[in-house]
Amino acid sequence: MTHFGIICPPYPGHLNPLSALGRELQGRGHRVTVLQISDLESKVRSEGLEFYPIGQGIYQPGSLAASFKQLTQFSEIEALRYSVDFCRHITEIICQDAPTAIEAIAIDALLVDQLEPVGQSVAQYLELPFVCISSGQVIHRRNDVPPFFTPWNYAHTWWGCWRNAVAYQILDRSCQPILQVINRYRQQWKLPPYQKIYESIATLAHICQQPAAFEFPIPNLPSHFHYTGPFRNASPRSIDFPFNRLTGQPLIYASLGSVQNTKQEIFQCIAAACEGLDVQLVITHGGGMSAEAVRSLPGSPLVVEYAPQLEVLAKASLTITHGGMNTVLDALSCGVPLVAIPITFEQPGTGARIRWTGTGEAISLSQLNVSRLRTAVRRVLAEKTYSRNASRFQQAIQEAGGVKRAADIIELAVIPDSQARAPQFLQPLSR
Repeated sequence: MTHFGIICPPYPGHLNPLSALGRELQGRGHRVTVLQISDLESKVRSEGLEFYPIGQGIYQPGSLAASFKQLTQFSEIEALRYSVDFCRHITEIICQDAPTAIEAIAIDALLVDQLEPVGQSVAQYLELPFVCISSGQVIHRRNDVPPFFTPWNYAHTWWGCWRNAVAYQILDRSCQPILQVINRYRQQWKLPPYQKIYESIATLAHICQQPAAFEFPIPNLPSHFHYTGPFRNASPRSIDFPFNRLTGQPLIYASLGSVQNTKQEIFQCIAAACEGLDVQLVITHGGGMSAEAVRSLPGSPLVVEYAPQLEVLAKASLTITHGGMNTVLDALSCGVPLVAIPITFEQPGTGARIRWTGTGEAISLSQLNVSRLRTAVRRVLAEKTYSRNASRFQQAIQEAGGVKRAADIIELAVIPDSQARAPQFLQPLSR
């Protein structure tokens, strides 16, 4: 048995897929503990994983909810800038507390989310094996790949590489508060400086829950990098949904994820765009809308706080999303095309990949209005190319291996005796 520790951002979009991965490893006889701030204890335990608190000396309980509430006031670049200070605070917590916690509960190896890069430094300091996990959009810190926060298409040209390099430099400057904390501790730990934010320094394995097809044609990836498709399995949590209220009309599923779900103006636009169409709109808002706000929505959408996403998407004809990777992958797992309204973080880059793959359309937040969104909805519903491309991705995701293959890779990478029992399909599917 190996005791795995998970270090990831304190957001559901990262905790949910990593929880599925943790449950898969638990099912193989391993122990899995999430190291996280106290606000997430009930969430982690509800997913069936062990929990160990960090930050009790410097973290104010309840700050996460307050930060989410403030973050929803911003979009695009402003949201990125606001998040830097909170990320710096979490980085300080991990640096202060994680090494002691890891030693106290005898963790053997770490699973580190790419968007919590200080976890890699902690693993290096403790000389523990670690695997980098891209729960969101994978970040390739290469000048031929557009930065995750841009809506740019792939362009392997001199000007495209120059444009990307400048944007990455701006990103590193903006994230200097985080880099400074990481490098202050790396100096104490006698490690060389960490130069580029979100750069994976893993050498054993880097696993991404995108399928390879949902990425630009990036050549010469390292041999330890693997696209596996989404991490999904049954969660102990159950979510009720009024399936009896579905009308049989083409179903449009709309979600803005777990952080941007208070943007009522976007939900208003979605409802207005679908009003009058021969469709049934289902909106899930994760608690981000009041009863009064729900009543004010145009038309008669079916609105719920939460939904069993994959079960509802299995009945859907179209997904309207902010471009969060988990919703996008769930939609494509069901062969459902998309209309994305990227808001911030990696969502513009995910929207670019939706356009690139022909699985849907993307509308920038600055250009969003009812007319444009209705036109996009009608186009994606009417033109069969989108649904055919989404169905192709459904097949690609089924063949990618998902959470079981990710766990195979992890065992092979960090457990010495796993070489003999490594599945034969592992190596051919590493691209």
